[in-house]
Amino acid sequence: MARLLQTRVLLKKSLNLIIPCLGSQSRSIHNDSLLPETHRMLKNSLTDLVDNEIAPFAKRTDSEHRYPIESVKKMGEFGIFGLLVPEKYGGGGLDTLAYAIAMEEISRGCATCGVIVSAHISLYLSPILEFGTEKQIERYVTPYLTGDLIGSFCLSEPENGSDAGAASTTSNLEGDNWIINGSKMWVTNGSLNGASVVMATSDKAKKHKGISSFIVPKPSKGVTVGKPEDKLGIRGSPTVQLTFENVAIPSENLLGQTGDGFKIAMKTLDCGRIGIAGQAIGIAQASIDCAAKYAMERKAFGIPIAQLQAIQIKLADMECRTQSARLLAWHASTLKDKGENFTKEAAMAKLCASEAATFCSHQAIQILGGMGFVTDMPAERHYRDARITEIYEGTSEVQRLVIASNLLKEYSFL
Repeated sequence: MARLLQTRVLLKKSLNLIIPCLGSQSRSIHNDSLLPETHRMLKNSLTDLVDNEIAPFAKRTDSEHRYPIESVKKMGEFGIFGLLVPEKYGGGGLDTLAYAIAMEEISRGCATCGVIVSAHISLYLSPILEFGTEKQIERYVTPYLTGDLIGSFCLSEPENGSDAGAASTTSNLEGDNWIINGSKMWVTNGSLNGASVVMATSDKAKKHKGISSFIVPKPSKGVTVGKPEDKLGIRGSPTVQLTFENVAIPSENLLGQTGDGFKIAMKTLDCGRIGIAGQAIGIAQASIDCAAKYAMERKAFGIPIAQLQAIQIKLADMECRTQSARLLAWHASTLKDKGENFTKEAAMAKLCASEAATFCSHQAIQILGGMGFVTDMPAERHYRDARITEIYEGTSEVQRLVIASNLLKEYSFL
């Protein structure tokens, strides 16, 4: 309890003090003026944290495929993991806009740290806070605010990815327990200490309406954690397969009602897409920072290459895409905080941000030339980290379907 209170105090300090960002690796965001004062203060504090405690270790995290335990500890002390948790449960009680800003800043320094935070807040804590009982929140949220326990989310399976309604993992009620059998793939944070929110079919005849959601603590008898995947990017984030073999879960660990699983998953992914949009924007911004700084220092034909029109055009395109994605993410966050429907806007933000990250990281390598292809510079890491943002939390193809579907629904009411 003492640590949780200390976390709240630290977070409150970050909202009431402007911490000077001396030596910051990133320039100020030009449209900071659009943010409420509290959110600008939060961003300034986060910039200082990221530049001093997270970014310096990103290269080692990537090259060694190393879980960034030191950075996770610092983020826990700052209050990041409880950012969206109401104050009455020991969290910071902040809004989605603050979360989007935090995700961008953290991911600008280290995309691995970004996805660890996103999976924990968006995919694990958020559904429990929205659909859980007071007892579930007390047991599976309150102890998860410091980074000592990290949660995960289990939806994708070996035979289904984008088709979230085709869950073959089963759940059968036997007495006072639900018995879960099956496998889940691509589980971010799955090997860490902490519970998982698991989607499993409780009534196959009802198809997606027969999916239920459960909180499964780890370790639990019958839960097997697979070996970490060897990934292209975000290498310090543990991604594993979880296998459930006759795992007995108390009936009180059912999240929501029987058959609510698909609804819970879809609502969870909406919030998650805002988080991944923030991560992608952070990667895009890091790519711009790297490319612009290099272009101003590297000389060719007797002048800095930043003065060459070809380089300026690339930088201009990178900036336009990043700023546009940032505003979309802020807009989706604001809609969510106002209690309005934000499904389309979250998909738009995630689509544009992920494609901006891929574009900007690619252009950064072009600007750096040969130096962009070697690990001495972070450009190649940004390029590898960016690629996954177009895949998880719904592929770019799925985002376009979500956007079009919601757009046509709007026209149907005219």
